[in-house]
Amino acid sequence: MVGMNRRPQALRVPEVTVYFWVIKALSTAMGESTSDYLVHRIHPVPAVLLGFTGFVIAMVLQLSMRRYLAWTYWFAVVGVGVFGTMAADVLHVGLGVPYPASASLYAVVLAAVFIVWERTEKTLSIHSIDTTRRELFYWAAVVATFALGTAAGDLSAYTFHLGYFFSGVMFLCIIAIPAIGYRAFRMNSILAFWFAYVVTRPVGASFADWFGKPHKLHGLGFGSGEVALVLTIIIFCLVAFLAITKADLQKPAAQAEPAAQPMRDSRSGR
Repeated sequence: MVGMNRRPQALRVPEVTVYFWVIKALSTAMGESTSDYLVHRIHPVPAVLLGFTGFVIAMVLQLSMRRYLAWTYWFAVVGVGVFGTMAADVLHVGLGVPYPASASLYAVVLAAVFIVWERTEKTLSIHSIDTTRRELFYWAAVVATFALGTAAGDLSAYTFHLGYFFSGVMFLCIIAIPAIGYRAFRMNSILAFWFAYVVTRPVGASFADWFGKPHKLHGLGFGSGEVALVLTIIIFCLVAFLAITKADLQKPAAQAEPAAQPMRDSRSGR
């Protein structure tokens, strides 16, 4: 563990640009649609096992890299999106845990990841992901944000009876809070980043369900498989663009903003 922490390498995650947020939102929608398609086309158990297998393969590929590569990074995000949706749904459908309880549980898990990460590495900055241990903390946080976002989206759509479209609109309004807070009120950049990261999940999932679900469930009825396919093609094209242009590469750690700053310092990474 010591070696993982003391030998920094190239940064392993992308710069936070408009491409980042667009692909992140699309990947959450694609994960929701793909999960729905698989669990309704085949038995839920092999569907979850298939999602887990894809997730493991994606994470092994990503963690084997020594620097950020668009293909492996976004493959890992998509893997988290598909399996994370399945895992969150199993907790509710399979075990009968109500959405308020599952959302609260995932919020506690995410808070625990952040607390341990910050106390161990003294920063939650995306500009500091340059060791294996920091990257493991990063992906643990990503998995927890997907689970929390999935539960929050289902909570608003089903428990609060807002439906898919109005849930998506509500979360679009919520995601404006960190955007406005960061730009207009000097909100802590790390807090703003992770706030927005959590909320992109229910935004993407809500609109994916709205497009894919049948009319009787207040959707547009395009079908989960069709929605997943279209989103996959769009994501593929955007990731290919980034892989070719390298438009989202972060600066080396020495040139970036100071990474080893605690969360209370708003000048640390994004």
